[in-house]
Amino acid sequence: MKTEAIINTNLPNLLYKGKVRDTYDLGEGRLLMVASDRISAFDVVLPTGIPRKGLVLSRMAAFWFGITDHLIANHLIALGDQSDVVPVDSPVGPVPSDILRQSMVVKRAERVDIECIVRGYLAGSAWSEYQKEGTVFGRKMGEGLLEGQMFEEPIFTPTTKAEEGHDENISIEKVEDLIGVEVARQLEEKSIAVYNFARDYARE
Repeated sequence: MKTEAIINTNLPNLLYKGKVRDTYDLGEGRLLMVASDRISAFDVVLPTGIPRKGLVLSRMAAFWFGITDHLIANHLIALGDQSDVVPVDSPVGPVPSDILRQSMVVKRAERVDIECIVRGYLAGSAWSEYQKEGTVFGRKMGEGLLEGQMFEEPIFTPTTKAEEGHDENISIEKVEDLIGVEVARQLEEKSIAVYNFARDYARE
């Protein structure tokens, strides 16, 4: 039987609609975060989706949240289709089972508007910058590096968390100005710790 892509979730009490995820307020400090089947490419949402893409995305997210929570606490409470985690009398109302399968129930939290990116290899925009300037994220690098080469140490390269359009690279100094030196340092340390753990896990 053919499965239709879930492009719009259309539930009551919508809090935020992102490029891929729709977030609903369940009340009592909890949110329902649904991973739709929408495709976002270069910050453009395409008119068609991929059936069950959101299912895979939500399962992958729950997996990584589960095995990295010893490094940093996260917002995940449970996957949406776990028994009784979304009461039928919640402000969102009864949620169809196909949407529940692609959702997570999470704790409401204050977002830090910084995209935490860690680079371990000379690729993508880092490679483009290196070719032009000999730098990565403004940091001078040695000569003769090759595309795809592994860095001696992972590099924290944050970007803005844009509501619309493209995220943009942002310097560490600007991050410190926005959120303070202490929080900026925590973001860098925790991001690199998660990266190193995930990289070693994948290698095994």
